Amino acid sequence: MNVHPTAIIDPAAKVHPSCKVGPYCVIGPDVELGEGCHLVSHVAIEGPTKIGADNGFFPFSSIGMAPQDLSYAGEPTRLEMGDHNEVREFVTINRGTAKGKGITKVGNYSLIMAYSHIAHDCEIGDRVILANAATLGGHVTVEEWAVVGALCPVHQFVRIGAHSYVGGGTTITRDVLPFSKTAAARDTHAYGMNAVGLERRGFTKERIAKIHHAYKVLLASRLNTSQALEKLKAESDRGEDVDMLIRFIEASQRGVIK
Repeated sequence: MNVHPTAIIDPAAKVHPSCKVGPYCVIGPDVELGEGCHLVSHVAIEGPTKIGADNGFFPFSSIGMAPQDLSYAGEPTRLEMGDHNEVREFVTINRGTAKGKGITKVGNYSLIMAYSHIAHDCEIGDRVILANAATLGGHVTVEEWAVVGALCPVHQFVRIGAHSYVGGGTTITRDVLPFSKTAAARDTHAYGMNAVGLERRGFTKERIAKIHHAYKVLLASRLNTSQALEKLKAESDRGEDVDMLIRFIEASQRGVIK
């Protein structure tokens, strides 16, 4: 077994000889690691936890820890994980609770990105993606091929249907339909220029006035973006700051917020 000398593995743990355990990892008793797992560094795994083959765990992930539930009284609940999952930095996956099913389950071939949280008694299907800081409350079910976007809190007992896509920053409090695209409304606008910030950075009143004029043309006129750019480019004394603004807009591939 390839184990760094700073790693600590409890004698009661069952770690397959093909596993790689990097610096400062801690593996507790009642942990079973299948063939070909790789703990990069600073990974903590507690049991009872059973992990299948070829799973990768990145630094500071915390796997199989006690549930964050005030009713938990130390009962021997479990975490079970399948094969070929990638668990990125600072991910937390908790064991189940006695008042739930007593087990948290993660399937196969899933990508669990940095800072995501899988709470007690959750059930994650195969080929799921949890993007950065997706946060699942207790008893959540995420079915196969679902994608939960970054910074999405999911209320306890919610189901995320198979093949669905939840857009980033969406708060989920009810079940998400299979095959659906679900996202929070995005009513995002630009509200003029950052005048205070520019003053603090030493921009002269003349520079600020030219930028302010450009923003009035872009945001407060009845012109669309292309027409506003043509009007600005026709002005001879617009200055380098406005030229930079024009170049930025013309290089945009996803459009700009107005």
